Amino acid sequence: MKSNWQTKQLSELSNIFTDGDWIEKKDQSKEGVRLIQTGNVGNGYFKDRAEKARYISEKTFDRLNCTEIQQGDCLVSRLPDPVGRACIVPDTAEKMITAVDCTIIRFKNEILSQWFIDYSLSQEYQVQINKEVGGATRQRVSRSNLGQIQIPLPTLAEQKRIIKILDDVFAKVAKANENAEKNLQNSKELLESYLQSIFANPGKGWEEKKLGEIYDVRDGTHDSPRYQKEGFALVTSKNLKRDLLNFDNIKYISEKDYKKINERSKVDRGDILFAMIGTIGNPVVVKADPNFAIKNVALFKISGEQDGHFLKYFLDSKFVIDKMTSEAKGTTQKFVGLGYLRNFKIKLPALDEQQTIVKKLDALMTETKKLEKVYQQKIADLDELKKSVLQKAFAGEL
Repeated sequence: MKSNWQTKQLSELSNIFTDGDWIEKKDQSKEGVRLIQTGNVGNGYFKDRAEKARYISEKTFDRLNCTEIQQGDCLVSRLPDPVGRACIVPDTAEKMITAVDCTIIRFKNEILSQWFIDYSLSQEYQVQINKEVGGATRQRVSRSNLGQIQIPLPTLAEQKRIIKILDDVFAKVAKANENAEKNLQNSKELLESYLQSIFANPGKGWEEKKLGEIYDVRDGTHDSPRYQKEGFALVTSKNLKRDLLNFDNIKYISEKDYKKINERSKVDRGDILFAMIGTIGNPVVVKADPNFAIKNVALFKISGEQDGHFLKYFLDSKFVIDKMTSEAKGTTQKFVGLGYLRNFKIKLPALDEQQTIVKKLDALMTETKKLEKVYQQKIADLDELKKSVLQKAFAGEL
């Protein structure tokens, strides 16, 4: 930090530094004074979320002696994620209050609101906040500890100069990030469009069959075995990710339960697993000798007359997933049953044509993943650039 800069505690820089109001569900109404909550506080920006807006009546506002927030006030969320994120209140054309887990800050004339907002995005600010965080069940920062956060304070003219530089940089970073995100999405859609062209428009001579006529279609247990700290992994729909099995947060069962489940649905190398509940799809080819059981997951066993990867690509196509999702049962959680999967229709070419198609799709998949890696790295680099510029800004090096 420059030698001529000051540092002051956040509470010292404020004419108003107070928490919002304790509003219970019984206090809320359909219209009146808008209640701004922690969910409206983005990391440096206000999230309107008008469709989820909540209100209290003018009568309740007076009865609870609520604090009205104004355009230009800063709100700081004392809850994650992250703790300490802040935004400036815009003009919503509504009378507003905020919830108790938000701190209201109305700054003195020696600091610009945007200066604080930009500082709240810096790693230095977050380090300070993290030192003050506490809470047994949910992490939070108290208002008194928030008030002790040290804010670097150059002159108002210097604040304005640096804010302008940051605005320019952030606008360019946002544009570059938008382009990278678009290119990342395009690279993912490239493979999908090819899958769509193949399976939604099958070639001449392709034979229509039910999945159950071609493949041995089973499913895992629907029971809930007793879990334990170690043993055999129990794979569920949540463990099926894009093209791979994810064993993070896996649950374990006893050898007895493992053997019992495998009497019904033993998984072997080369089988295909398919999520039947929740997010339907995410087919995965089992590539190693498995030592796990499955629950609420479909299992496709492939004969030597078929190419398992052809089926995997079929099950991964938007054409198939959209149809299954639209026909799925359930209200709170969608699912497809074993009978439905066995009766689901597929059009198949001869084995040699399946293998030719798979070879082309594998090559396209490889190129698609390369492109995705490039654009994911660009997005990560842009994030690091933003952090670097913020660090220089509040060290007085811009």
